[in-house]
Amino acid sequence: MSGDTTALGLSAVAEPAAGPHRWKTILGGGVIVLAALAAYYNSFTVPFLFDDHSSIERNPTIRHLWPIWKALSPPAKSMVAGRPVVNFSLALNYAWGGLAVSGYHAFNLAVHVLAGLTLYGILRRTFARPVLRERLAVSGEWVALAVAVLWTVHPLQTEAVTFVWQRCESLMGLFYLLTLYSFVRGLESPRHGRWFVLSVVACALGMATKEVMVTAPLMVLLYDRTFVSQSLREDSTRHGRLYLGLASTWLLLGYLMVGLGNRGVGYSPGITWWGYALTECRAVMQYFRLAIWPHPLIFDYGLYVPIGHLAAAAPYALILVVLATGVLVALKWQPAIGFVGAWFFVILAPTSSLVPMAGSPVEEHRMYLPLAAVATLGVVGAVALGKRLFTKQQGVLLGCVAGGSVAVLLTFLTIQRNQDYDSELTIWRDTVEKCPTNPRAYNNLGLALFQPGQVQEAIVQFEQALRIKPDYAEAHNNLGSALLQAGRLPEAIEQHEQALHLKPDSAEAQYNLGHDLEQAGRRQEAIGHYEQALQIQPDSAEAHNNLGLALMAEGRLPEAIGHYEQALRIQPDYAQAQCNLGNALLRVGRVQDAIGHYEQALRLNPDYAKAHNGLGSALMAQGRVQDAINHYQQALRIKPDFAEALFNLGLAWEQIGAVQEAIRDYEQALRIKPDLTEARTALARLRARQ
Repeated sequence: MSGDTTALGLSAVAEPAAGPHRWKTILGGGVIVLAALAAYYNSFTVPFLFDDHSSIERNPTIRHLWPIWKALSPPAKSMVAGRPVVNFSLALNYAWGGLAVSGYHAFNLAVHVLAGLTLYGILRRTFARPVLRERLAVSGEWVALAVAVLWTVHPLQTEAVTFVWQRCESLMGLFYLLTLYSFVRGLESPRHGRWFVLSVVACALGMATKEVMVTAPLMVLLYDRTFVSQSLREDSTRHGRLYLGLASTWLLLGYLMVGLGNRGVGYSPGITWWGYALTECRAVMQYFRLAIWPHPLIFDYGLYVPIGHLAAAAPYALILVVLATGVLVALKWQPAIGFVGAWFFVILAPTSSLVPMAGSPVEEHRMYLPLAAVATLGVVGAVALGKRLFTKQQGVLLGCVAGGSVAVLLTFLTIQRNQDYDSELTIWRDTVEKCPTNPRAYNNLGLALFQPGQVQEAIVQFEQALRIKPDYAEAHNNLGSALLQAGRLPEAIEQHEQALHLKPDSAEAQYNLGHDLEQAGRRQEAIGHYEQALQIQPDSAEAHNNLGLALMAEGRLPEAIGHYEQALRIQPDYAQAQCNLGNALLRVGRVQDAIGHYEQALRLNPDYAKAHNGLGSALMAQGRVQDAINHYQQALRIKPDFAEALFNLGLAWEQIGAVQEAIRDYEQALRIKPDLTEARTALARLRARQ
């Protein structure tokens, strides 16, 4: 750098930072931890939402930690594809507590707390450099603490912390900060090599967590150029091996990004680089506004919609050009300020510039790391203003009061925002209210209504989504499922066919259409669609199970058994597949094997009436009549209108000569299901004997 650099208070050598007393550091860290717990104490009961269902609940690769490469190999066509570290973290959660949501939230909060502590460490060591400390006129320790606390409790962070799936953002953010922190520590340590190795390792882990990590080596270089060295040549001379190591992590990222288009990234008809860039001008200004005043916060801003007129984006673009120019000028004349501005723009660049992310052009979690720049400028600016207006003692007192008040306000707003995440219904109703032109919000509100059985209300929401976006394949698919539940089978088939017309590679629509056709008695067509679903998504346990049911109904028992077994390899705790496999094995005479699967189904779900009924039939085949009677009776306690169990119980009564009990149960079975031919035949046989 030129001689102006020293005049601005930037160290020209990697001097150790004059750190504060240890007790101050411990106290500061404790404040950050307590602030985070206060802000997020009510997040632990938030259920799985939106992408959580596919990335966690229906993700077979997280169900086992060993062999480890399976946990590091997420499904190719999923949101977690190309992010093995995130997938492994989910596998750890599953190993600790299955699908108990509190454990996932505890992990997310722990990551956020560690990120806040790491940010605190970076800032206090940076502010402790001699001339920066003089310019602040107050302890850099307290300035760093104020920034870290405000960043930690800011409600704009809720999406990255409270929404489980978005740990990919917060976990990447932690590795990003650790990459820089390890570099800073390496500058100050006589054993700098160990810290530099840790920096490269953190960078590699970040690359395997989320693609935004691509900018981390550049920010480390810029930090070196701004706060340590005098030129890029000096950077490369002194830390060349470190930068080579950091740059090598791009190779890992490049390998993992193969097939990234599965997540809706890239150009497609109707999306141009300039159109998306204009959209992102407005998005970035929205982020900046929310960083200053976080209202309204919106869970989902919807799909990409081109800006109709250039004039609509011109004000946002002009402001951004001015700000970006200011950052470039500051990097020359006020490097410390320039670095903070660059932190904001560089980290946002991969998701908010030219490369389209049509499925999610605006996402609040993208401000997870850039928010640190806004918080830093705000606090440092307030300190500078206080220095001009007040004495040092007055400034410290007023700063503590003002900073504490802002932190309390932000914590309160974060607690309130977490309440919006209380359920699928609350978060999607909130989203529809704040973003009424978002078809995805209506679609997901429909799903939230459909799951607890509010079918008619769900149909209204799906239809509204289609009024906004008629070619919305997912809404057609979900509307079809709701219509089927409402007993409108022909319309359901029509909607699922329309979904497949719009999105032929939708495994879910193939599966649903297969289910519709099976309900309509068109079993051969149903089998074809189940097979298509499995070609698209081979690890769908539900599709294997339903294909097994259709094949068994066709008498193709060996094929059915194979699909049930495959369903259980994918999802061993799938009680329905355990029961269905037991039924198929019983029909081919493998009675003892069938008993084992029925018993496993009942271990998974003790109130599974069909498994009790099937186990009763298997025990009857072994001559264990009284045991069979006990299971039939248990099935009927769970499901009193279970006609098949009543018929089977009647057969068991016949075996021990209890004719009146048999007649009673046959008659009851026929009252429930008049077309149960076997019961009618058995009843006629007993009456003929009398």
